[in-house]
Amino acid sequence: MFVFTDFRLLAAGQTLSWIGNGFQTVALAVAVVQAGGGAGDLGLVMASSVTFTLFCSLFGGVWADRLQPRNVMIVSDLIRLAAAAAMAAMFFGDAYHLPLLCALAAISSGAGSFFSPAMTALRPLLIPADRRQSANATLSMLQTGSSVIGPALGGLTVAAFGAPAGFTVNATSFLASMAACLLLRTRATRGPRSSMLRELGAGWREISSRDWLIGGLFGATLYHVANGVILVLVQVVAIERLGGAASAGFIAAAEGFGGMIGAAVALRFKPRRLLRAGWLTLLLMPFWALAYVWPAELIAVLAGAVIGYAGLIFFDVAWETALQDQVPHSALGRVASWDYLTSFLAMPIGNALAGPLSARFGTDPVLTVCAAVLFIAGLSQLLIPGSRNLTRATETTAAPVTPPELAATTTG
Repeated sequence: MFVFTDFRLLAAGQTLSWIGNGFQTVALAVAVVQAGGGAGDLGLVMASSVTFTLFCSLFGGVWADRLQPRNVMIVSDLIRLAAAAAMAAMFFGDAYHLPLLCALAAISSGAGSFFSPAMTALRPLLIPADRRQSANATLSMLQTGSSVIGPALGGLTVAAFGAPAGFTVNATSFLASMAACLLLRTRATRGPRSSMLRELGAGWREISSRDWLIGGLFGATLYHVANGVILVLVQVVAIERLGGAASAGFIAAAEGFGGMIGAAVALRFKPRRLLRAGWLTLLLMPFWALAYVWPAELIAVLAGAVIGYAGLIFFDVAWETALQDQVPHSALGRVASWDYLTSFLAMPIGNALAGPLSARFGTDPVLTVCAAVLFIAGLSQLLIPGSRNLTRATETTAAPVTPPELAATTTG
């Protein structure tokens, strides 16, 4: 059945793209610093990227539900390829220009905000419903592994050949992703369109009509604010108390290893109430944060990173599978875009709060309180009947697509 071939194509293309992103992460920081830009310039580039991600997220979901997801992904890859190639040309020619770099980063991130909902909308069409959890776990494992391999290879490449080489590799990875998307044969059923605001509202009604989904989004928002604080402070603790840059590298590797374990568990462990299991495993993350406070030893932090990130990735698989099982395909892109928006909006808020809070109350108390917030945000979801009782789809074929005449107006 060709959908399995399409899934393999998607997985291969995305793995190369995820690895390429790691090259650009390293190349961008090195290029800006070596050009004399410093932290201020790098911060502006990153802020431009986040701003356009926020601005484009909801619109990306609407277009993912309006058009063929494959076509949205192809155009997104083409735009990101051009942006990465332009960055490579800028630094290869020693023509550093901060406003242009900010614009290119914004364009690339905005295009990515269209790609992600489209990929979410496409995935359930590529695999039978009873194999979605395994497919999501496979993609999570590939993405987590790429997040470790990409920066490592990127660092070696940039060190040997310079920052332009890192941007060039990333551009090439988008070309590979685009080629894979061009070969996809799966098509989605699409119905008549309505206004942008009306379609956004229909997507929100899909969320608000499901207690587990609306509760999960609000819980995730609280979770991401606290986690945004934690992710800043643990870097400071790692550098100042646990051995410096080498320790930070070991911790990042442990987080990646934990993510791989979580994805591997999700491949094998398939409880009927998968979402409930996901929220329970997410309760492991606070222990990772608390390890920086007590016993505040590197070995404990490494163990906490493995355990915590295993729980986090298992939850990610459970959440993605629940969305694909329960949300009508005609609205899946828009629901996914609301989901992405809460993450991108909440995380920078937490990042910005980390400095003032730690200066006022101290690093250890803030980490302790934020770990408690993570625990409460996860535990509270188990009070919601839908989160406790939602069951996995067991059909051996893909979930039915909403008929075309209902596709633009279905609200669940």
